[in-house]
Amino acid sequence: MSLIPYRNPFWELERWFEEEWPSMKTPKMDIYEKDGKVIAEVELPGVDPKNIEVEVKNNILKVEAKSETSKEEKKKGYYRRELSRGYYQRAVPLPVDVIDEKAEAEYADGILTITIPKAKPEKKEKAKKIKIKVKK
Repeated sequence: MSLIPYRNPFWELERWFEEEWPSMKTPKMDIYEKDGKVIAEVELPGVDPKNIEVEVKNNILKVEAKSETSKEEKKKGYYRRELSRGYYQRAVPLPVDVIDEKAEAEYADGILTITIPKAKPEKKEKAKKIKIKVKK
């Protein structure tokens, strides 16, 4: 029986990484098609809409967000402040061609809804048959 309790030698290092570095999270996302538009719903609870960036380029949807919340509590002669920081990032290739410039986004109840109109498929030209002339 050991009289010295076991202590993880990397405990301080692990604690430093947990406290000092904001974690990067991958937000959950639903993507579906409705009325000629591609709609993406991204779960970003507690994020200020001012800290959200959305980009649509070359049929790739990219969402980045930063969240920071703080809670202060005073009790029985001590003072405590808890911070929570997070960084969300996700890039998803869209299943169809879209019109990047006409993308719109709105945020309500922790859900970011991005609406992007689908590009109309280009008309496929019929193959033209060419008659071959034979020289003699």
